[in-house]
Amino acid sequence: MSTSDTPDSPTGAARAESLIEYPCKFPIKVMGTKVEGLVHAITLITTQLDPTFDASTIELRESKGGKYLGVTVTVNATSREQLDELYRTLSTHPMVKVVL
Repeated sequence: MSTSDTPDSPTGAARAESLIEYPCKFPIKVMGTKVEGLVHAITLITTQLDPTFDASTIELRESKGGKYLGVTVTVNATSREQLDELYRTLSTHPMVKVVL
């Protein structure tokens, strides 16, 4: 075990401790230009990484000018790896501008 992997080191402590207790409901806000297919694409990605995802819980919020759409999906988070993959996959989709 290297020094950076010990529980007492900053890196080891960050890996050992999490503010999230799994499993839990975890909201993810995705923003993109309001175009046809945006919500469908987000739903497909979310369902692939959380097979229990309920699309009826999606919340939509249009920007004041109507150019952008905020899409909130609440997933059943089972691990840090799952959330990391969701963020990575959503943020690299061409229709998506921001993932929070």
